[in-house]
Amino acid sequence: MDIIVLAGGLSPERQVSLVSGQEICRALRGLGHRAVLVDMFLGLESWEGDVKEIFSAPGGLCTQTEITAQAPDLAAVRASRRDRSPSLFGPGVLEVCRMADAVFLGLHGECGEDGRVQAAFDLLGIPYTGSGHLPSGMAMNKAVAKQAMVHAGIPTAPWRELRYGPEDIPRLTDELPLPAAVKTINGGSSLGLALPETRQELEEALKEMLCYGGHVIVEQKLRGRDLTVGVLGDRYLPAVEMISRNGSYFDYAAKYQAGQSLEVCPAEITPEQQRTMGEAALRLHRALGLRAYSRTDFILDQEGRAWCLEINTLPGMTPGSLLPKEAAAAGVSYPALCQMILDLSLNDSFS
Repeated sequence: MDIIVLAGGLSPERQVSLVSGQEICRALRGLGHRAVLVDMFLGLESWEGDVKEIFSAPGGLCTQTEITAQAPDLAAVRASRRDRSPSLFGPGVLEVCRMADAVFLGLHGECGEDGRVQAAFDLLGIPYTGSGHLPSGMAMNKAVAKQAMVHAGIPTAPWRELRYGPEDIPRLTDELPLPAAVKTINGGSSLGLALPETRQELEEALKEMLCYGGHVIVEQKLRGRDLTVGVLGDRYLPAVEMISRNGSYFDYAAKYQAGQSLEVCPAEITPEQQRTMGEAALRLHRALGLRAYSRTDFILDQEGRAWCLEINTLPGMTPGSLLPKEAAAAGVSYPALCQMILDLSLNDSFS
């Protein structure tokens, strides 16, 4: 198959996406597909050949991108594009996606995981991997996803949705309960997340979240073990536990910097705990109408109760990502996982 692996884009998770994309592209090429990696935002600005020959590009245009400890400077990325267009699709992106047999979405965050790219592809009739535009948008919005958890009977921490401005911060600092988790409504990879314990930390967190638009959920901070469970097709995968080596929560650096965290897969939990979280992940996946695959995060408290945090419709596919580790624990290699995602997505397209 001729496949465009679409990655990058213009979200804070840009670097994670590019690394996911290069791994996916190499795996698909190893399976015999003519896969090509394309940066959604920068597009084909650097491609000098005939666009019709893109699927014969040496190495599938894969580069050696690495994830730095800090999120990317998106203003610099935007300024680097020569055409200065306001479009989030770079030059030639839609053209080559329409030429492909399928687009494998390696995107993460708002620029690709929130349903807008999927909606554009639906209108253009472009087959793609993962969930459709409406389920993607609902799952990405943490408040909507929380409502789905409640309706599906999945335990989750008490929460509140807020839209606020600078003038509201003094009042909110006084009235919100602590300790809390403050999350921007469409964040991911632990970006746009703060865990204040004191009033001063809460004030700083609310100020920080204004950079993401001032639309957040604030939930009771849960203490316990960080676990996640993937869904692949109609089954759940073995849970993995994430343990930060620096003693903090499983933040952006812990997730993607080598040596910053320990991932135990299968997690050292009871069969009942695995079943409880696995069935909850499947129930939420289905309640939101998701397709092919997803990954749901949990906290396992000291009493052994599992609390659902959020769901990811385009989980990371980097070498350090969790879904590939869960798949490997279930006997599914990385290339086989990519092929299964492709098959599950295309077999369910437009259904």
